[in-house]
Amino acid sequence: MKKTIAKTLMVLIIIAAVATLFSSIIITYENQFSVVKRFGKIERVIDKAGISFKVPFIDTVNVVPKSIQFYDMPESDVITKDKQAMVVDNYVLWRVVDLVAFNQNLNSSVAAAEGRIDAIVYNAIKNVIGQLTQTEVISGRDGELDNKIIESIGDSIRQYGIELISVETKRLDLPADNRNAVYERMISERAQKAATYTAEGEAEAQKIRNETDKQVAISISNAEAKAAEIIAEGEAEYMRILASAYDTPSKSEFYTFLRSLEAAKASLTGEEKTLILSADSPIAKIFYNLD
Repeated sequence: MKKTIAKTLMVLIIIAAVATLFSSIIITYENQFSVVKRFGKIERVIDKAGISFKVPFIDTVNVVPKSIQFYDMPESDVITKDKQAMVVDNYVLWRVVDLVAFNQNLNSSVAAAEGRIDAIVYNAIKNVIGQLTQTEVISGRDGELDNKIIESIGDSIRQYGIELISVETKRLDLPADNRNAVYERMISERAQKAATYTAEGEAEAQKIRNETDKQVAISISNAEAKAAEIIAEGEAEYMRILASAYDTPSKSEFYTFLRSLEAAKASLTGEEKTLILSADSPIAKIFYNLD
């Protein structure tokens, strides 16, 4: 009986020793801090990966991530400056930068940190969007809105030992009940602007066409005037050459004779080949020498 009790005690002692050993071991990974606390105060911080030890049943350990953390905020409703409801969906990138402040204010808890981040960021989003019209909010989706949210938060969250790296907007939309109405209004406004731009373009095009037609008309008028001038000069030169060629009585008489023959030839058309001339006709005078 005594041997049985002794064996039982030995087993219990071994189990207690093993439990004590395991409760004193701290395993720290590469991407985390191990914060050892004794009676609620930080005893030490282990920032290197490996196995460490603590006082069992007295020291407690909180694991704090070293790496950048991702917090996906729940969707929330906000009101713009012009009293339009919108739905925003954001996420936050953050990390711990001050372990003492993180422990004092948030008890080294990631869940508590995310709760604080959610409240601070949501208030900043609400304040920023509340100062903008719906059109300004929509036009700021390229990053301008996120920058204003970060500016609104400032350094207030650093008192918790946290640094906000970025606040990003995943979705910025309208509530389902008035989304279609707003879209139709936006489409109508864009159509009106398009019509205005088209009308302005047509007016400018007509102005260009009118100016072009004017320049073409001027060019054609100048060309016609120049052509008439050249024709007049040619006819003048032609008459000068004729006058020079037939400047003597004999040449003039020969020229008259040729012209009369040409006139007679032009008159002999069709089947009728008879030419009837009056006695005072210039051709008759030439043919019959009636001078």
